[in-house]
Amino acid sequence: MKKYIIKPGIKGIDALHAQGMTSRPVKPDEVCVRVLAASLNYHDLINVNRGVKQELIPLSDGAGEVEEVGSEVTDLTAGDRVVGLFFPLWQSGDIDVVKFSTARGGTPTDGMLAQYVYGPADSFVKFPAHLSYEEASTLPCAGLTAWNALVVQGELKSGETIVIMGTGGVALFALQLAKNIGARAILLSSSDEKLEKTRQMGADDLINYTETPNWDGAVLEKTFRIGADLILELGGGGTLARSLESAKINGRISLVGVLTGFDGQVNPLPILRKSLSVKGIYVGSGDMQNQFHAALEQNKIHPVIDRIFNFDQVTEAYEYLQSGQHFGKIVIRLE
Repeated sequence: MKKYIIKPGIKGIDALHAQGMTSRPVKPDEVCVRVLAASLNYHDLINVNRGVKQELIPLSDGAGEVEEVGSEVTDLTAGDRVVGLFFPLWQSGDIDVVKFSTARGGTPTDGMLAQYVYGPADSFVKFPAHLSYEEASTLPCAGLTAWNALVVQGELKSGETIVIMGTGGVALFALQLAKNIGARAILLSSSDEKLEKTRQMGADDLINYTETPNWDGAVLEKTFRIGADLILELGGGGTLARSLESAKINGRISLVGVLTGFDGQVNPLPILRKSLSVKGIYVGSGDMQNQFHAALEQNKIHPVIDRIFNFDQVTEAYEYLQSGQHFGKIVIRLE
């Protein structure tokens, strides 16, 4: 039995270290899950780059098989295929400071990059039968974030237009969901090759933001100067101003990512002038996770996986994420 940890006092990918782990009895309300696949998210890279103060098992996202259940557990049985919730305590309703502080894979809550994990049974949920463990491992953070940003908070409807930034995990989940809803999708990327791949997935309009740095103007042109109904904002401080300009009057912004960093000044005038709604999206609840799974099951949607690394290639997987070359999700197989 092995696990990876982030060593305290070290910043960067070099902080990752494999070591042995021992089994323990499950508590009455717990399950033991044999993790078979885990996936990387951008916040996992942030965690290792800024360092940790105490030893931590990384990665919020993983999928596996229930190995053992506690005496009080009734909803899960041995052999069930499950994923771990990103926020183990956020089962339903609104998030609060307590639920927020226990995000999996962030201090102080250990993540999923271990061959066995233990935790309360209600912090794990079954995933759709048509998905592999590798595919399911992408659902708790990237997948649920896209669902919340488009469906729960974004309220995207058939016939509306959405602007989607990039070709990472959240963006491609969003593209799949948008097309399933019947929306028009405008995709932004710096790579013509990646843009062509999104066209094959159903993207309606493509914008290379390197060739067209004033991409907000291009969005307006493609929407007859009206603007988009919903913007999936993944860049943060470096792109939010253009997102505000790209949105129509009474449009919505689902603010998800900070890929351009945490700095940047934003003029609030477009929010006032256009009566825009800007909502921060940070994953979602257990109820949302189950709703998302039901939609995947009904429509037989498969996540887009770029590469699968082995358990002894964790460093390489992080480096690949850091390179930004990926199209979709990066997965680590733990078998």
